[in-house]
Amino acid sequence: MTDDQRPEPAQDEDRTGDVLAGVGPRLRTLRKERGSTLAELSAATGISVSTLSRLESGQRKPSLELLLPIARAHQVPLDELVGAPPVGDPRIRAKPIHRGGRTMFPLTRQPGGLQAYKVVEPARSPDPEPRTHEGYEWLYVLSGRLRLVLGEHDVVLTAGEAAEFDTRLPHWFGSTGEGPVEFLSLFGPQGERMHVRARPTRPRADTDPDD
Repeated sequence: MTDDQRPEPAQDEDRTGDVLAGVGPRLRTLRKERGSTLAELSAATGISVSTLSRLESGQRKPSLELLLPIARAHQVPLDELVGAPPVGDPRIRAKPIHRGGRTMFPLTRQPGGLQAYKVVEPARSPDPEPRTHEGYEWLYVLSGRLRLVLGEHDVVLTAGEAAEFDTRLPHWFGSTGEGPVEFLSLFGPQGERMHVRARPTRPRADTDPDD
């Protein structure tokens, strides 16, 4: 590019101003697409609700210090927040989470609301440690055998079987020790349940529903 083709400094400033002016609406649109509230995003980023609100309305100038945690919370590249043209590989590769011997692959990108994970656990036989917390969980076994301890129940789920439960009940799930297990885990806030369009299996006549 020759000197004659280079934009004037004033033109550069105008373009920079246009980019910054577009950040706020882009942040608001992205958050709403994710179904997240300002309070949920604040909890995920550590940025106050008032600052997030001012960013979205254009009253607060965006900075790397503010945009980086927002990009991490939404699991999007930083250039998506500032409107840079897409480059490179457009595929999204979820960063695996290693926790307690299992590997979790996040399948959702928004903070708050329903969260989905693919979980891979090697063959092992840990002692169940049931715990309780607010929320509702849905499990679906892809392969292997998954042991679920829920209250007084101790069951094994195999490939194609699912379970859903209120996490305020003492619960634990993991490998049976017979081999690796892969399963999907969907977790949502209290009161948010999965809507599964499937007819439940009727209990056998000799089965006590309270067992």
